[in-house]
Amino acid sequence: METIRSRQNELVKNFIALETDAKARQQAGQFVCAGQTLLSEAVSADAEIGCVLALEEIPGLPVRLVTPEVLKAVSPLQNSSGPVFTVRMRPIPAAEELRRVIVLENVQDPGNMGTVLRTADAFGIDLVVLCGACADPYNPKTVRASMGAIFRQSILRTEPEALESVLRGMPLYGAALMPGGKDVRDLPAGPLAVAIGNEGKGLTAAMLQRCAGTVRIPMGPRTESLNAAVAAAVVMWEMVRETI
Repeated sequence: METIRSRQNELVKNFIALETDAKARQQAGQFVCAGQTLLSEAVSADAEIGCVLALEEIPGLPVRLVTPEVLKAVSPLQNSSGPVFTVRMRPIPAAEELRRVIVLENVQDPGNMGTVLRTADAFGIDLVVLCGACADPYNPKTVRASMGAIFRQSILRTEPEALESVLRGMPLYGAALMPGGKDVRDLPAGPLAVAIGNEGKGLTAAMLQRCAGTVRIPMGPRTESLNAAVAAAVVMWEMVRETI
């Protein structure tokens, strides 16, 4: 097999486009990952791997050999000699299978997004729904922060107006520090969705109007709020702790 030596190669340019352009990722239904650890996670999760760019053959995988210079050009990691590869995005599960859903609204930090996906995967959350100006879950930074959860966790991006059709009668609560909010430890049993808001501003008024009520995380008086990913982790634990 001929080794790819130029950044102008069409396959290389396609990798760079998928890495840097969210629209290109959505159109292709694929995203880029880097490193041996993520490759092992993808294989373990039976993810649909499209193509692997590497310095040497990897048994059982569709590898195209490249030079170190080309690998450096396409890899989102600094000083990495590990493989770079594409993966097809996961399908969305059928609505009747949903029992636990997290809704993220305007969560813009890729690290927070990746951490939420990692936690959702750990706690068996059926679906993470993204509304508004959320970070791209297939951004290389988000993918790395998910620590392999991106290959297993179901994700859906939708407009707030479509939430009702997505949840299909499932009650939605908003995590917010508001008077009269339900203690997060008292979340109702049964199918349930909880919305987590922007890192700085929380949930919008429009999203709160869509909620059946609000939930709050008890905390000391000197603390104003929690990081969005931390708050989501606490909420998700309370959603599943009776069953996990």
